[in-house]
Amino acid sequence: MAEPTPSADPEPEPAHADGFTPAVDAAIEGELRLLDPDVRASPELMGAYLHPEFTEFGASGRRWDRASILAVPASEVTNWVRPVTTSHMNGVQLAPDLVHLTFDTEYNGQLAHRSSLWRHTDAGWLLYFHQATPFGRSDPEDPGPEVAQSGDA
Repeated sequence: MAEPTPSADPEPEPAHADGFTPAVDAAIEGELRLLDPDVRASPELMGAYLHPEFTEFGASGRRWDRASILAVPASEVTNWVRPVTTSHMNGVQLAPDLVHLTFDTEYNGQLAHRSSLWRHTDAGWLLYFHQATPFGRSDPEDPGPEVAQSGDA
């Protein structure tokens, strides 16, 4: 695995008014774009957000790498009938070139806790690692927190 290029600025950038650093904001923007069915249906668009050494452990338990996720047929993605919703989005800049995001998603009644690592490269912020863990809502009557639909930022 290639060593990350040291950043010219050894300290993470100061936070914006929302409490997130510009790096965290960039990772959140990339994460939401990756949930957009139009982006997922395009290997070119999707590939622009994935690190060359990308790995994912999906909610299904399947392990994905960059090549396998980009090979998913567009017809599978375009069958999405409604957007993925996100909630509890949180991010921490761990180092000048590393951001950790955690959030929850809901799609067709399936809930998942998600965790992503984004690395800064010469190409910008790229998704390096992602894991999804399915979970169930503890109170079926509780609609859960307000959620943002992918593409809303």
